[in-house]
Amino acid sequence: MMKHFIRKAAIPAALSLVLLAGTAMAQSTAPASATSSSAAPAAKKSHMQRRMDEVEQQIGDLHDELGITDAESTQWDAYAQVMRDNAKRTGEALRDRHKSMETMNADESMKSYAQLSQLNADNMQKLSSAFSALYAVLSPQQKQTADDLFKNRPPRAGGPGHGPKGGKPASASSSASAPST
Repeated sequence: MMKHFIRKAAIPAALSLVLLAGTAMAQSTAPASATSSSAAPAAKKSHMQRRMDEVEQQIGDLHDELGITDAESTQWDAYAQVMRDNAKRTGEALRDRHKSMETMNADESMKSYAQLSQLNADNMQKLSSAFSALYAVLSPQQKQTADDLFKNRPPRAGGPGHGPKGGKPASASSSASAPST
């Protein structure tokens, strides 16, 4: 069951960013005064905090699935930090876009999509570089596991982020977001 989740979550990193972009229209941000991310119940957490929690879960899942050793921790930590940074940058960009959507004209809206796409490409370059450094130090068995987890798969019906209601979204920021965010 966990391996099935990890495989779905391991779709290339862009998927996690696409997931975030797909939810930009529906994204709601809670006022800072209404949310205390460390003490707030899940229902009171902001979209951004819930997303960062998902990224942390994905990082933990991938770490476990790959069996990262102490000797690999430097490369792993760098890769995990890129995932966190990517998710944060993307979340902030989507939040900013959401805040200004009401006042955007069509030209500004198109440009904002272009900026999100560029951010996605930049994030993927950073993630790819960090993953290459990690992959280089993995054992042959770990590499095989990574190869299996990161195989390209067609998007699920409805596109990325449109999985069954109540289910976990398939995102690379998810454990394989490792390849993602």
